[in-house]
Amino acid sequence: MGRVALVTGGTRGIGKATAVHLKAAGYRVATVYHNNTGAAQAFSSETAIPAFQWDVADFDACRIGIANVEKELGPIEVLVNDAGITSDGVLHHMTPDQWWNVINTNLGSMFNMCRNVIDGMRERGFGRIVNMSSINGQKGQFGQTNYAAAKAGILGFTKALALESARKNVTVNAIAPGYCDTDMVAAVSEQVLQSIIAAIPVGRLGTPADIARMVAFLVDDNAGFITGATFEVNGGQYMN
Repeated sequence: MGRVALVTGGTRGIGKATAVHLKAAGYRVATVYHNNTGAAQAFSSETAIPAFQWDVADFDACRIGIANVEKELGPIEVLVNDAGITSDGVLHHMTPDQWWNVINTNLGSMFNMCRNVIDGMRERGFGRIVNMSSINGQKGQFGQTNYAAAKAGILGFTKALALESARKNVTVNAIAPGYCDTDMVAAVSEQVLQSIIAAIPVGRLGTPADIARMVAFLVDDNAGFITGATFEVNGGQYMN
């Protein structure tokens, strides 16, 4: 049987594409969602991939949820941390709730999810963790101090956990997607969208499948010599 993979934020956008891609590659996949029950039900009906509901910003919810996934599917060997939100605003107008909701969901979830799978991965001598950062965590973005801070924090978290886990055959890598054709990007105005595309050298938005293929590469058994790295999948928009 295939390895068990858990994808947070896995019922829409990049997470959905990743879950579907991993299932097609032979993994036993489960996803996590928080609020959109309708989308999750439609996803599971369409893909036959189970969707578990909990808040990745809540440590105890992650502990209980992960235990439920492992009871149903078996030990989690692959973790893809894709869940994320935005709550944009310039800092001089940003509220504490805007700040902490984004930090806790996008960055706090890294601890909440990884802490609850890392012991098992270390004990079994195998694990693959992929954390989803962002081009805006690398270069910053007007009106996104909260989001950029969280996504930049993911890069440091990834490198530190990679160092701690390497001798146990547990790899930890990050992906920094550029602007992709997802609901988050679709929410901007047409004028802003065209300006974004104009700044991408390959001349188009990324697709969720572009990111999913990179995830699949990093979680493969044969990718054991790749850890602590950040992979920029952004069409050349930002070359670090």
